[in-house]
Amino acid sequence: MDVHKVKMQARKVDLYYGDHQVLKAIDLDILQNCITALIGPSGCGKSTFLRTLNRMNDLIPACRCQGQVLLDGEDVCSPRIDVAELRRRVGMVFQRPNPFPQSIFDNIAFGPRVLGLETRRKEMEDLVESSLRGAGLWEEVKDKLHHSATELVLDQQQRLCIARALATRPEVILMDEPCSALDPIATARIEDLMQELKVNYTIVIVTHNMQQAARASDYAGMMLLGEIVEFGPTTQMFSNPHDKRTEDYVTGRYG
Repeated sequence: MDVHKVKMQARKVDLYYGDHQVLKAIDLDILQNCITALIGPSGCGKSTFLRTLNRMNDLIPACRCQGQVLLDGEDVCSPRIDVAELRRRVGMVFQRPNPFPQSIFDNIAFGPRVLGLETRRKEMEDLVESSLRGAGLWEEVKDKLHHSATELVLDQQQRLCIARALATRPEVILMDEPCSALDPIATARIEDLMQELKVNYTIVIVTHNMQQAARASDYAGMMLLGEIVEFGPTTQMFSNPHDKRTEDYVTGRYG
């Protein structure tokens, strides 16, 4: 029995774009303070499922979701849910770094300002510093907080985006291919950062990189054609998968 509690759950999640079904009866438990990786070939539904966890799919016309997505036992798909508050609690880091064309300070302060989390200047300064420290970026940028964020190199930009997500005090962080635009050294830095972050956060990562999933995650879910075909501890998934399709994928026979 795992000592970690379940933070989020998907129960019989189906998702459609118009009449086209993209996700099929997804059942998945996401454990608190663990890194869960979603793997599988391109187009299998990994990123679509990730976006169901904070209802980013709501922004896509003709998209509809059925089933339940639970956060601490509460169904986030309920019409009673405050979606802005959900996205504060379940933050997201995208595939390519997307800093706002503002200063480093204003990038981090943006979310807290919108949400009214901090109103005093000193509190905001402390929050910006703690967020940048949490993303392993403070020492590199502390003397240029009012420089444009777009001046940073790519891996610094991605860590800035992680810091921006941390600033709204989330409980879960979703990462959609967060290292695909980075070189191996920068990728290793982000992977090390994820290990530090999971002490305080629950992380779900989509990756096409099998080595990254094996190195960085505690649990892995193999997706194929909109379904979860296997889910379990990462070490078991890579060393002794139960499903032949998982074995073929992680050993490079297809995908």
